[in-house]
Amino acid sequence: MGLVIVTGGSRGLGFECAKALRRLGHDLVLVAKDGERLAQAATELNCDFRAVDLEDIDAAKICFDEILQSFGVPEILILAHGVMSARMSKTLKTDNAEWRRVMAINLDSVFCAVNTLAAPMAEARNGRVIVFSACLGRMSGVGNAGGFAPYRISKAGVNALVRNLAHETGLGTRGLLVDAVCPNHSRTDMGGPAAPLSAEEGARTAVWLATRHFDVKGETDQEKLTGLLWEEMKVVPW
Repeated sequence: MGLVIVTGGSRGLGFECAKALRRLGHDLVLVAKDGERLAQAATELNCDFRAVDLEDIDAAKICFDEILQSFGVPEILILAHGVMSARMSKTLKTDNAEWRRVMAINLDSVFCAVNTLAAPMAEARNGRVIVFSACLGRMSGVGNAGGFAPYRISKAGVNALVRNLAHETGLGTRGLLVDAVCPNHSRTDMGGPAAPLSAEEGARTAVWLATRHFDVKGETDQEKLTGLLWEEMKVVPW
């Protein structure tokens, strides 16, 4: 089994992804901001970790470069970190600091991780990149009519980044798969204790994408498609 890097790996969806892939025999490097909590998660999973504040894109770049130098090229990259914007953060009610905070964590650091870690994966023609997005980041469908502006727009950016990178790398024909995941409403620090899905259930589609059988000539969407937004192992229009 190959190397897996998981951001947001100290808790919630990231930790559940890491736990499932560790159970399958993969080597792990967890990345998160809270060093103490991260160390506890790494001890539980018997794996390596690196603490970094992903809001700082320069620090993130240094961290990702060091991971490459220390551990080599990953086969699986799961980007599960993220923040919600303030409840009243409508477009005309959001200040610069809140906009910049959410964009830096939810979008800029995703670009940095992909730009640094996925580039050698693409060169090796072997790898899977899974980015946690949100159905609130869709451009169509129910529930996307406004509010939580920085969060929604950052996730729309993630969806666009995933689509663009997937097309740039051949939609799976060159060995790299790139996909976004909507975990649905899960019981995490962000989702709250009343959410209908457990964190393990919210992570299930990401784990499936990391391990699924892929064949560009396959008969089903689950076999042959990449560069899309997935929820419950099905494509979500965006």
